[in-house]
Amino acid sequence: MDGYFPGTQSGPMDTTETFDSLVRAEFSPRTSYLNTASNGLLPARAVTALHEAALMRAEGRPLLPLHENVETCRAAYARLAGVPADRVAAGASVAAHTGLLALSLPPGAEVLTAEDDFTSVLNPFHVRGDLKVRTVPLERLAESVRPGTALVAVSAVQSADGRLADLPALREAARAHGARTYVDFSQAAGWLPVDAAQYDFTATVAYKFLLGPHGAAFLTVPEDFGGLTPVLAGWVAGEEPWDSCYGPVAELAHSARRFDLTHALFTYAGLRSSLELLEELGISAVHDHAVRLADRFRAGLATLGHEPLPAPGSATVSVPGLGVRQPELSRAGIEVADRAGNLRASFHLYNTETDVDRLLTALEA
Repeated sequence: MDGYFPGTQSGPMDTTETFDSLVRAEFSPRTSYLNTASNGLLPARAVTALHEAALMRAEGRPLLPLHENVETCRAAYARLAGVPADRVAAGASVAAHTGLLALSLPPGAEVLTAEDDFTSVLNPFHVRGDLKVRTVPLERLAESVRPGTALVAVSAVQSADGRLADLPALREAARAHGARTYVDFSQAAGWLPVDAAQYDFTATVAYKFLLGPHGAAFLTVPEDFGGLTPVLAGWVAGEEPWDSCYGPVAELAHSARRFDLTHALFTYAGLRSSLELLEELGISAVHDHAVRLADRFRAGLATLGHEPLPAPGSATVSVPGLGVRQPELSRAGIEVADRAGNLRASFHLYNTETDVDRLLTALEA
């Protein structure tokens, strides 16, 4: 297909053809799949790894290699996020990670959040019942940090509409007022270059743009752990996990692994392969490809008289009022999402110009 990938690439790939051939070898969707913001597609190598992991269980083979996958994934995500591996905890969900932060705050602490952000970033602070949760529009988040704000929590990319938070401005405002920062990279990591080292805490799930199976999430913490207490710690959180199976854990891990939750071993088997693929391709190359397709969709919408919600630079495009068309599009083999009444299309490395044009043609009908 002409124009399948951008003409210039950055990252490990030497040529467009290499990027092209690698992606084609890994993905063969039967639909125009434009819904990665809900669930990413699994690359072929991840499917193979999942099958092998299931066979290991079925055949009674030692599972040590599956446990080793967790550490490989931790290191790979650390490289992607720009932090040392000892600052990365392996968990199961953003909500669980948010819960740890919520429990760490003193009664009456102020948490600043963005309107209509994803529930997993918000709800644990609300259910505490004794925190002051203040909510403002996303574009006013940085200017709303004030003396006494303890924590600012926000998604780097908004789930409902793809808007990007102004994270540099937020970081500077938080530092000026002594507030800590918590950023959810679930809609960013895997297509948008991220730098978790710039924030106190970050979290992400692995089943969206990181292309992993469900059941894995990562939390990054400061070197001093930021006052978090590992209240969910089990045996995997011990400095010597296999010596921590009975009775209270005598010695917690000296790294962020003290915040690990029991590992979903099949998930990490598949995720290891997915993260390897992303590293081979390079996040910058994936970013250029995804944003180019999103911009093509935005331009096509304008010719049809539709105006998407403003989200410049995002791989996700949301169009007000068209969410009701999601079922008919799905029947036509075009997978998008209906989010808050918006038709949400999200673009990733396996999408093509043909996918974009097919969606535009369907919307024109």
